[in-house]
Amino acid sequence: MQVATEEPLGAETGFVGDALYILGLAFAAAVVAAVGAFAYRWYFRERPPRGLTVLLGLSAVVLYLNTAKLSDIALGNGGDELFVVGNVLFNLGALAAATVAAPVGAQVGDTLARNTSAFSGVREIEGEVSRVVRSVGRVISVTLPDEIDDMAEYDPVADATKEALAGKTLLFPRRLTVAELRERLVARLREDYGVGHVDLDLTDDGEVEYLALGSRLAGIGPTLAPGGVAVAVRADPSLDASPGDTVQVWRTDDEGPARVLTGELRATTDDTATLAVDEAEVDRLDGAQSYRLVTLPVDPGVDRQFAALLRTADETMGVISVAETDSGTHATVGDLATTVVAIRPADGLVEAIPPRSRELSTGDALYVIARPDELRRLERTVGTATGTVGDDD
Repeated sequence: MQVATEEPLGAETGFVGDALYILGLAFAAAVVAAVGAFAYRWYFRERPPRGLTVLLGLSAVVLYLNTAKLSDIALGNGGDELFVVGNVLFNLGALAAATVAAPVGAQVGDTLARNTSAFSGVREIEGEVSRVVRSVGRVISVTLPDEIDDMAEYDPVADATKEALAGKTLLFPRRLTVAELRERLVARLREDYGVGHVDLDLTDDGEVEYLALGSRLAGIGPTLAPGGVAVAVRADPSLDASPGDTVQVWRTDDEGPARVLTGELRATTDDTATLAVDEAEVDRLDGAQSYRLVTLPVDPGVDRQFAALLRTADETMGVISVAETDSGTHATVGDLATTVVAIRPADGLVEAIPPRSRELSTGDALYVIARPDELRRLERTVGTATGTVGDDD
């Protein structure tokens, strides 16, 4: 590596000229490192690594020396003088000076970036970009609160699980938005700690503002619609019957075949079938009797299907009463940004699936399907909670 000169450096320019040349290259390395440190601090909001700034300064000097040498070779000047002692010493001196000057320039650039942020009004717009600030570091750390609440709509989790999670710090990949961080955190709690439902509020800085947990639903019971029970009987279903099919239960006796009831097939094992039937009809089944099942080409009732799906989903149905406002005016259904399945006015009949243009009135009872955290936010903005739709509603 060598600067473009017609004579070997050190032969004609003299020691003073070479020293000034090296100082110029060191200054260039410091400037490049300062610019890199300034950009790193502005984008990542943290101190740049020392090795990175030194590498930037050295890269600038090496790039210049190689470019100068290539130009010499192209012009036919000094192409065979690469290993002249003076040139070697000059190159080593330039690299050593760049190694010393680059950290100094990086410190200047980092200080300038911090001062510029302080005096240019960056703190005033931190609220607008806070969803990116915590996601551009090397990792995102989320510390769970020491007090973890229970979700009123679900069974509580074990005390040992809440004790294990209290105050725990979890790490996540960088460059996540607040919404993505919430999804990752909820998934982590469910998969690693066996939590069934999570009610979580995160601030714009990615800190946990509120956390409540509910136990995981297990077994067949949570999937039954209100008023339904599961019962196991000895039966002979058709070969193509599968869980979810609507079946008729028939018995055969001396009087001939007779239909007992209609239910929903949930599982089969050998000659035992598990059926979901109405609670009022379960007494019609005899544990000592063997039945035949006839599969029907019909779908289960929409109300049953909806109730079963709702009980296994993250969302729940809540009832919120619209509170009186100071101005006397309210928002419309479309302004709520959630699913309103019905409205019961204070002095009228229930309105199913109200239009989005329907204006809310004081005393209206809103039947809303949403996550628990969305219900809480809706209570604060619209009114007060009157309850949640439970298993017997």
